[in-house]
Amino acid sequence: MIPAEVREDILQRLAAAEKEHNVRILLAVESGSRAWGFASPNSDYDVRFIYAHPPEWYQAVDLEERRDVIEYPIVDDIDLNGWDLRKALRLFWKSNPAFVEWVQSPILYMQSGGFAEGARALLPAVYSGESGIYHYRSMAKTNYRGYLRADMVPLKKYFYALRPLLSVRWIERYGSAAPIEFQKLLHLLEGEPQLLADIDALLEQKRAAPELGLSKPVPSLNAFIERELERLEHPDIARVTRGEVVSQLNSLFHTCLREQ
Repeated sequence: MIPAEVREDILQRLAAAEKEHNVRILLAVESGSRAWGFASPNSDYDVRFIYAHPPEWYQAVDLEERRDVIEYPIVDDIDLNGWDLRKALRLFWKSNPAFVEWVQSPILYMQSGGFAEGARALLPAVYSGESGIYHYRSMAKTNYRGYLRADMVPLKKYFYALRPLLSVRWIERYGSAAPIEFQKLLHLLEGEPQLLADIDALLEQKRAAPELGLSKPVPSLNAFIERELERLEHPDIARVTRGEVVSQLNSLFHTCLREQ
């Protein structure tokens, strides 16, 4: 899915980031539309990574004031940035949607030590379906109301409303974090053949064209999005009490630091 020359360029940039900042990258993945499965030919490469400093870096009076992100400007369509391990695990504790998607990405660039496997193993215990539904509902609403109710609409925005709505259905049905690949969510539309056919047609267009551009709305997609948003205005969200997970996150944090 990632051309060999692009992958090599990304790996070189990740190695340079490790050297420049004196960190060890624990996990580096592709995020965004390429990981979701509906990238256009000219889509950026959204490289996201988790890194750890040497243990003594965290033993500091000014720890809270220290920068905990590494960011680089986009060069040659490669958008590369990462989070410090402690920041990442604190966000994981809050079911941060970006972190949850990164650890599930199907496109892996680097993986070192036990961080990635440890985080994935903790995902069922840490993840809050309530938070996930709230996030995906808001994402779908923002994209639909902001882009898809005009006379002419940017067709690519349909995927930024459909994927979150199907992710909500996944959480409701399975009680777990939704996979990030769009294709894995489509079985949730079984029994709606016209809707599936329209989505498949739009997917083929997006994968083939640099930019879908503006077009008239797709009636079946608008109707589905409106129904789902209306249903989710007053969702019946089961509040599940999560176990004590901070100690497990601390254990993973300490394990990663001992691997230095």
